[in-house]
Amino acid sequence: MVGRLLPVDTHLAVPIEGVASRARQFEEAGFDGVFTFEGPDDPFLPLAVAASCTDLAIYPNVALAFPRSPLTHAYQAWHLQRLSGGRFILGLGTQVKANIERRYGMPFSPPVGRLEEMVLAIKAIFRAWHDGERLSFEGEHYRHTLMQPTFNPGPNPHGVPPVLLGALGPRMTELAVGVADGLFLHPFNTARHINEHSLPAIETGLAKAGRKRADITLVCDVIVATGRDERELAIADDGTRRLLSFYASTPAYRPPLDTEGWGDVQPELNRMSKEGRWGEMTALIDDEMLRTLAVRGHPKEIADQVRARFGEVPDRVAFYLPYQFEPDLAAEVLDALRA
Repeated sequence: MVGRLLPVDTHLAVPIEGVASRARQFEEAGFDGVFTFEGPDDPFLPLAVAASCTDLAIYPNVALAFPRSPLTHAYQAWHLQRLSGGRFILGLGTQVKANIERRYGMPFSPPVGRLEEMVLAIKAIFRAWHDGERLSFEGEHYRHTLMQPTFNPGPNPHGVPPVLLGALGPRMTELAVGVADGLFLHPFNTARHINEHSLPAIETGLAKAGRKRADITLVCDVIVATGRDERELAIADDGTRRLLSFYASTPAYRPPLDTEGWGDVQPELNRMSKEGRWGEMTALIDDEMLRTLAVRGHPKEIADQVRARFGEVPDRVAFYLPYQFEPDLAAEVLDALRA
């Protein structure tokens, strides 16, 4: 059951100059870790700041895999693992074709096979550094066969950092639990979709890889709309609807909507997004959708909903609050969860 001993993390979403102060506030509030998303800011730099001033676990949730090479990811992970004293998790995810090609200006190919190759390449690089193994990785998308001593950072005194993948669909979920060290369960989700689709895919992926549940780390992301009064709840509802409408506009994120019988809203939101009508899209996220896709209510109500949604499934829980909030508000949710 989600409770006292389960690590709980929260979103480190402030300008870079405020990261140190906010990270310390979260640590004082009792959180176990902080994470970043790849949005308008680099996902790694804030984590370096947080690692330097707290004892929190740190991770991107997630960093986009394909705009960077396996070696780039490996160097960043290696040094953040050293800086944090072994508290770093390398969280990687994909993104849709339009963003990779048109926003990042990078080539796109079918993501499941390419991401599998990237994880295997990163792990080969880690073995070369940590175990002295000769670097010899050759795949369809990535080739790493050269690592001179000049460029080898050597063994990591805090061990090799784990690599986790963000996933929603069954193929990516199976990949995450079969090849990587674990899975970030996507925040755009519902309890029913998790039970009917995500958990069976996890079981299938583990069976195919000959692994056990104990071999992986499962981080359950959850979007939280909370407040102690009507003013705070209104702010939370607005920010949460904006995020949900953005996620729901993306074809790749349609499965949870289909599970709940709301699939028809996805093409409409997609059309509105292409027309630049972002501000109007929130009207299509009604109260039932908000309460099903996210958890919503006062802090104690949030705690009860998180327990009901995940039960004994997660190894960590990650709170995503997509709006401006005070750390003491998040702390009240945490206190209620652990009461």
